[in-house]
Amino acid sequence: MKKFVLIILILSTLSFDTQKEDAFNTGEYFKFRIHYGIVNAGYATLEVKDATINNKKVHHAVGKGYTTGMSKFFFKVEDLYESYFDKETGEPYRFVRKIDEGGYTKNQEGFFNQSENKVLVKDYKRKTEKTIVITDNVQDIVSSFYFLRNHPNIDKLKSGEAITIDMFFDDEITKFKLKYVGRQDITTKFGTVSCMIFKPLVQTGRVFKEKESLTLWITDDANKVPIRIKADLAVGSLKADLDEYKGLQSPLKVKNK
Repeated sequence: MKKFVLIILILSTLSFDTQKEDAFNTGEYFKFRIHYGIVNAGYATLEVKDATINNKKVHHAVGKGYTTGMSKFFFKVEDLYESYFDKETGEPYRFVRKIDEGGYTKNQEGFFNQSENKVLVKDYKRKTEKTIVITDNVQDIVSSFYFLRNHPNIDKLKSGEAITIDMFFDDEITKFKLKYVGRQDITTKFGTVSCMIFKPLVQTGRVFKEKESLTLWITDDANKVPIRIKADLAVGSLKADLDEYKGLQSPLKVKNK
């Protein structure tokens, strides 16, 4: 469950747009319902706000994940991920990671110096801090996918092709790879929606069966809203469906209701 909440926070922003105008703006909000079989296991939300850093207006994305009902008694999850990034370039200035996953906790904050390719990570739980060298154009875990929303090549991908970016996570640079699969119409609570299908490549092990155990559906319109995420786990499967949204740049394109 805790891994899937993290995935939701990551993938809930995986929407892309080929237009020059940004695919998102202040006030955009998504809420996902997470299912484990027929059980409502929890929710994940993501919202874009305004903030000011060094007298400059920036985007402030806030992601939260939490278990509900009986799931909360079996495994309590309360996750918070935040990112402050440039409205024009998408470069991150600061990230926050504060999580509690069944008693496993982290409380970190990172400060990027893009000109020097460094990030200062403060660990408030361990009362430590360290400076880590980063690559050019690196993103944090949340800003990565807002950055990708305006990627110019997403609609040009052919089946089997992928986009790769550098993401800073857990004190290291990770190559995040997203493979395009094709298109499909799916039925949602909002109606029938045309979607683009992607498979983020994940590490196999105790949680996931295979590298392509995750599947992501995003709307094939100007917004590229993440509509559905499915994960085939070592035991069972989890699914997240978009349950609520507001503040989209363009009306959601629905074929019928």
